[in-house]
Amino acid sequence: MASDIFGVSGRAMMAALIRGERSPTALAQLARSSLRGKIPALEEAFTGRFSDHHAFLLATMLARVDGINADIAALDQQITQQIAPFAAAVERLDEIPGIGLTAAHAIIAEIGLDMSRFPTAAHLTSWAKFAPGVKESAGKRKGKNATGHGNRYLARTRGEAAVVVGRTDTFLGERYRRIVRRKGKKRAIVAVGRSILVIIWHLLSDPDAHFIDLGADFYARRTNPDHKKRNHVRELEALGSTASPSTPPPDQYGPHDPVTHHHMRFATACLANV
Repeated sequence: MASDIFGVSGRAMMAALIRGERSPTALAQLARSSLRGKIPALEEAFTGRFSDHHAFLLATMLARVDGINADIAALDQQITQQIAPFAAAVERLDEIPGIGLTAAHAIIAEIGLDMSRFPTAAHLTSWAKFAPGVKESAGKRKGKNATGHGNRYLARTRGEAAVVVGRTDTFLGERYRRIVRRKGKKRAIVAVGRSILVIIWHLLSDPDAHFIDLGADFYARRTNPDHKKRNHVRELEALGSTASPSTPPPDQYGPHDPVTHHHMRFATACLANV
């Protein structure tokens, strides 16, 4: 009935069970907020057998859960103290879609802030094994361009970030979805993880740099009529270069020849406008 038994209502009900309360009606009345709309169903759920032995086991398990939560809180406090000198870098990395505070802490812990050890972003992605490995012998490529095994903590953080950013309406999210459609999730995770790592390198290399999202419509905006025009001109030029030396000049082409006169005029006009 309750999606989170460790919430306010759940903990109150379990505490009452441990104290010896067995009345389904009394237990259901401990519900708070939206859970009060399920009181009849809660009364039915509490109708059953719950002995003192069950209460002892429940108290033992809750004590362990509370102890673990206390340890996590103490660890979070220690991490906060250790990461304080790097707050500015954490803030910049937090601007990247898919990267939260926890991921930013893990990234800084694994690669540090000194990017001089990586002359370029490609060196960082290669060290992290987020770049396809090319194995070649006698002019033939071998294997499946697997990335290999790098820093597992960094890889896990990057993989989680790539999956998270794939659900966002951002440039990286659209990049992830495009690659998933063509090559599958595994290659998309590696490709987007590499893109995130390149962004991280630039942000850590330049303290004044800030992340700017290109937008989910970047690929649509990138389609430029001039690009199509240039490609068409290249196709016409390539087609014209394959003609034999004895081919008559353009003015003598017929309407059904491979490269007609009006095609050549169009190519000349395109070249003039490029």
